Amino acid sequence: MSRTVLIGLDGATFTVLNPLLETGHMPFLQEFMARAAYAELESTVHPITPAAWTSMITGRTPEHHGVFDFIHCRQTRDGVFFTLNMSYDIQCPTLWSILSQRGMRVAALNFPVSYPPEPVHGVCVPGFVHWRHLKHAVYPPAFYETMRGLPGFDAKFLSMDTNQEFQSIQYLPDEEYESWITHHIQREERWFDLLQLILKEDPPDLAAVIFDGVDKLQHLCWRFLDPSLRSHRPTLWEARILDLCLTYFRQLDGFIGQIVAAAGDEARVFITSDHGFGPTDIVFFANAWLAQKGYLFWRDKPKSKASPVTNISDQRIKFQVEDIDWDRTTAFALNPSSNGIYIRRAEGAACPASIPSHTYEEFRARLVAELLDLTDPYSGQPFFSRVLTREQAFPGDAAGRAPDLTLLMKDHGFLSVIDSDAVFRRRPEIWGTHYPQGVFIAAGPGVSRLGEMSPLQIVDVAPILLRSLGVPLEWEMEGVCPEALFNGCPVLATAPSELVPTLERKQNSLDLEEVQTEVLKRLRAIGYIAQ
Repeated sequence: MSRTVLIGLDGATFTVLNPLLETGHMPFLQEFMARAAYAELESTVHPITPAAWTSMITGRTPEHHGVFDFIHCRQTRDGVFFTLNMSYDIQCPTLWSILSQRGMRVAALNFPVSYPPEPVHGVCVPGFVHWRHLKHAVYPPAFYETMRGLPGFDAKFLSMDTNQEFQSIQYLPDEEYESWITHHIQREERWFDLLQLILKEDPPDLAAVIFDGVDKLQHLCWRFLDPSLRSHRPTLWEARILDLCLTYFRQLDGFIGQIVAAAGDEARVFITSDHGFGPTDIVFFANAWLAQKGYLFWRDKPKSKASPVTNISDQRIKFQVEDIDWDRTTAFALNPSSNGIYIRRAEGAACPASIPSHTYEEFRARLVAELLDLTDPYSGQPFFSRVLTREQAFPGDAAGRAPDLTLLMKDHGFLSVIDSDAVFRRRPEIWGTHYPQGVFIAAGPGVSRLGEMSPLQIVDVAPILLRSLGVPLEWEMEGVCPEALFNGCPVLATAPSELVPTLERKQNSLDLEEVQTEVLKRLRAIGYIAQ
């Protein structure tokens, strides 16, 4: 067994990393990859953060672990309600619980869908918890006082500042770019300090952290980070924004180098992302299209419509679900991040417009055909690469929480849920969006120096980490560990003589409903879900 470190770079893609290596902006990562095995890492069917990271730490696809998005919705006759996905919504063991039960120590920092934290054998500091609640969200509770002792500690940097993050996939005035990027440079430093503290004072068997600023910068600043899109004659402002983005990645490279050094020569280090990134420039207004087809109806009151310059993340993305007339609506899109359409079914949400069971498949097939028939008005080509039914996208026991249809655009963009006079609109600037191909990089004692490998699946990461830790694969996982990846990594033949019993979760003084309210507010603010 060797100490293992997982460095998660949310949204990292070789499209951006490789040019940064070639131009010398990430020298440590370049050296690290020279002695590593690396590959593209194929994400979940719809590459969205909570589903993808959960697949990575369980070795299971969303249809088995049960997390498809930041939220899950419940339909009733009176309308649609949604609830934030929490750690107890994960329907299979995580790496943290598997290792804890074997008496191995873990540290899990900034992972989504990890509140309330599992009572791990080690430390858990969940992501997506508002700073006001962080004190009660840390496990074990006493660790928060240790965190407070860090020089420069500020709980606000371990959360997402709603005012700053409002535009992470959105329009942002030019004058606000600099402070927004600087915020992320400072925020990553706080998570780095926390991991360094753990590695130096009480290093666990598995230490895992997510740096999520990569995702945020690439959403907003893709046109600066993709060399093929950069202006050959940038303005002073454009040059300054590019320089700040490069500062972020240079700092990240330094952090990775220091983490590897702190972990020690005997540690194995894995660098992964939950999905990749690429450009998008056209918005599909799903509910506007459904309304045009007579499948969705708005209530008789003024509605916010998209302006000619609206993109997917204009503030008006936060429409009120009360604007939909649920008595007449048969199909709807609930939130941008799911890229899904839900159908009102008679057995679960009986209302005058509900689709009876005996006509459901026919109705759904008609929707699929009509969506696939849509063409990009700017190119004349089909707009969608695939429109998948629930069974096609997520063929598993937990698929009941998934949308009835999952829409995959050719440019991988997110849909919009607000009303609009036009079904398609071009963005004022090319934006970054989630692409399926993320990154996997591994190096350390016993890891073969394979260079570039064939693509891996995101569910392969959990079995790979278990193999690195010498733990036999005794749990049902869909992923596999490539035999060629390790050249000297024995697997424990038997379980340890003393297993740590699974601990019951105890609700602390923090009100779960209050946390959900805060997090939902934040997700609305950054445009991932609708109000």
